[in-house]
Amino acid sequence: MQRRSELHSFEGGYSSTFQQCPGVIEISFSFLCPASWYFTVPTVSPFSRQRVAFLGLFFISCLLLLMLIMDFRHWGASSPRDRQYERYLARVGDLEATDTEDPDLNYGLVVDCGSSGSRIFVYFWPRHNGNPHDLLDIKQMRDRNSQPVVKKIKPGISAMADTPEHASDYLRPLLSFAAAHVPVRKHKETPLYILCTAGMRLLPERKQLAILADLVKDLPLEFDFLFSQSQAEVISGKQEGVYAWIGINFVLGRFDHEDEADAEAPQELVTGRRRTVGILDMGGASLQIAYEVPTSTSVLSPQEEEAAKILLAEFNLGCDVQHTEHVYRVYVTTFLGFGGNFARQRYEDLVLNETLNKNRLLGHKTGLSPDNPFLDPCLPVGLTDVVERNSQVLHVRGRGDWAACGAMLSPLLARSNTSQASLNGIYQSPIDFNNSEFYGFSEFFYCTEDVLRIGGRYHGPTFAKAAQDYCGMAWSVLTQRFKNGLFSSHADEHRLKYQCFKSAWMYQVLHEGFHFPYDYPNLQTAQLVYDREVQWTLGAILYKTRFLPLRDLRQEGVRQAHGNWFRLSFVYNHYLFFACILVVLLAIILYLLRLRRIHHRQTRASAPLNLLWIEEVVPMIGVQVGP
Repeated sequence: MQRRSELHSFEGGYSSTFQQCPGVIEISFSFLCPASWYFTVPTVSPFSRQRVAFLGLFFISCLLLLMLIMDFRHWGASSPRDRQYERYLARVGDLEATDTEDPDLNYGLVVDCGSSGSRIFVYFWPRHNGNPHDLLDIKQMRDRNSQPVVKKIKPGISAMADTPEHASDYLRPLLSFAAAHVPVRKHKETPLYILCTAGMRLLPERKQLAILADLVKDLPLEFDFLFSQSQAEVISGKQEGVYAWIGINFVLGRFDHEDEADAEAPQELVTGRRRTVGILDMGGASLQIAYEVPTSTSVLSPQEEEAAKILLAEFNLGCDVQHTEHVYRVYVTTFLGFGGNFARQRYEDLVLNETLNKNRLLGHKTGLSPDNPFLDPCLPVGLTDVVERNSQVLHVRGRGDWAACGAMLSPLLARSNTSQASLNGIYQSPIDFNNSEFYGFSEFFYCTEDVLRIGGRYHGPTFAKAAQDYCGMAWSVLTQRFKNGLFSSHADEHRLKYQCFKSAWMYQVLHEGFHFPYDYPNLQTAQLVYDREVQWTLGAILYKTRFLPLRDLRQEGVRQAHGNWFRLSFVYNHYLFFACILVVLLAIILYLLRLRRIHHRQTRASAPLNLLWIEEVVPMIGVQVGP
């Protein structure tokens, strides 16, 4: 038997009809419309509706899952062109003026106290991104004109050896310069590092300590920078080499850990890490080499093992000692006396002593007068010069024989017969020349670029041919070319004069001293990297501040506990937003199913009442309201 109930509003604006029968529900609506304007929801079985609801929920879940998968693929497999463009924008941003109004920027100061002068570098970095595996994004500060914020004074701080009480006065101009660029509100949290190099290393230890003590005592009285006794020190040549290695690899992005190789700098990845580059740096007095070595080394003798421990530096650049992704093991060595200018002096001493000894033994007068000079293969053809040592004088004239020059330089390398020894008989950790990359700075770049104009990617045979041709030119021709501006703007007469010698010395050091193959393809000579000069001070500030992200992470945790909750809301996380949608849809479906079950129970329990209600309502049907 079919039961039917109808209810009409007295105003005729709303009507709803319910038709109930076992397992069937029919609903019709009319809202503020004539009675003939209505629509009816088709009769649907509750069991069919339940299946439709679950199918709809399943379809929505699959759609959201597909969106998540596509998003992950987009994030995890961005095209090399996109990554290259992002890096390009970052490099362009590095050359823009620093926004000192940004309250989230942090600052750091490094004073390089060298032998001839001192320079202060101002660095800045944004707040750490919260990932303990990432390093601080440190960059050199730039002023309003987009120029690097750096200042140099002369002489070196070692000049204060006899008046250490004036050491703080000596550095005052540098710190005042930095204080004018760093926002005042940031002074108290800006670390200051005063790092002294070769000039201070030559002083007696008591004089070194006296200078450092004056700095630690007086500087905090005038400047509010974050500065303590441990932040003023005389660093070793090994430390300086490590800092230089850190600086170049940081600028090149070799500390970034990615899942796939960089399209711009193709390289192999080992356990998710990029291959780092080694450095070769030849200055005027010293020579340095630094490169990463694997943790597993070949079997060494006890003597070599002890030498390797002294020359190897292992350190963690990560912000937590528990995260070992940024642990690096670097071989680094400094060779004092192997720089370009100092090597020339050693060569002249050698030539002077050998020539005078031969004169005494053979009765010759070679080099004793301009008419009978010593023919120097390391100078251009026709160039005349005089070598003076104490009261001894040697007249020389260039003959431009590059091959003979290299042969004469070989004894100055002081090599030993050991296969693992390099310059001066010092142990050298093995280099995988098939899977390595090096950058050459200072004299490596000057020798290839200033005169020969072939700086950049180094190719041994090409360099040897160009150097040999240069040495064979007459000095008059070279000077005329120099006047015509055919050489680099950085070239001067001193470079022209000793280019033949220095190119031969660099070649001997690289291939005979460090055993680089003559056709080694992965050496890049450079002065600037991404249009900026790479200083070891960048590596120093990165190493010194490597644990600072821990402080930022702790502060972030405290702030999240009682403020700035909006940063973690679902608006910033679309995955959480999708999950919320799923939960809401599921709750709606469950709520509808629960209502259906309650409705069925009430229908069965109130069947007699429904009959009574129908009997009372039926007489009202047809009653008209109004006149």
